[in-house]
Amino acid sequence: MNPSGTLARQLEAMHRDGFVLLRQVLTPSPIEAVRAAIDRLEPIHWDYQGLVDDHYKCVFNRDPFWLPLLDLPGVIELVEACLGDDCHVIGQTAWRSHPGFVGGELHADYLALELPEQWLADGSFQLPMQVCTAHLYLDDIDADLCPTLVIPGSHRAGRKPQPGETQWQGREPVPVLCEAGDVLVFRSDLWHAGSRNRTVDRRRYLLQMHYGRRMVAQKFSPYLHWQFNSAVIAAATPRQRRLLGEHEASEYD
Repeated sequence: MNPSGTLARQLEAMHRDGFVLLRQVLTPSPIEAVRAAIDRLEPIHWDYQGLVDDHYKCVFNRDPFWLPLLDLPGVIELVEACLGDDCHVIGQTAWRSHPGFVGGELHADYLALELPEQWLADGSFQLPMQVCTAHLYLDDIDADLCPTLVIPGSHRAGRKPQPGETQWQGREPVPVLCEAGDVLVFRSDLWHAGSRNRTVDRRRYLLQMHYGRRMVAQKFSPYLHWQFNSAVIAAATPRQRRLLGEHEASEYD
């Protein structure tokens, strides 16, 4: 397939399945550099370091090191195809999940509006995406090391899962097993879940990039006290500056 054909098929999968797994986006040397950078992070505001997981928000603003991870080749082209070429970053989160990490229940991150499921079952109707997330895995993910669980096609439910709901149309969540350097891109209305770290001696390193359409608010905490790091802005490319929020004037500006 030529590159444009590949992108078209990836976009088709985002509408059909709700996710795409991109293989070997990062090679071993930069993977180790990102893991080491996560180990150097210190918590601020809502970040935390806990017994079973460590969580750091808006890491792009800590150092210019993180900027190239906002527009990884092969990832950003798909995100822009999904959300428009004026989309932006709404967050970037680093995780370390230790042995004993529990994960999370089946959920959808964001649903712009609820719709009757029969509407979404009609192949002629394609629900636009509003938010997408890219999971950059920094470890080989097997069944024991916190695989992300997804239900293919569940974004067509037209709603979020109810408490205690564990399947959709008879489909159970399936684990995304992958290698370090792979990226899972999924839409925010896809039903998905975290899972346990069942190992005794391994930590899962994960970097999340969250992207939204131009009209979706950026989630840059600590909000009223937020300030961009001048070194980060000085190092950003034009595309990265737009991802950080430097848009052309539009409605409500």
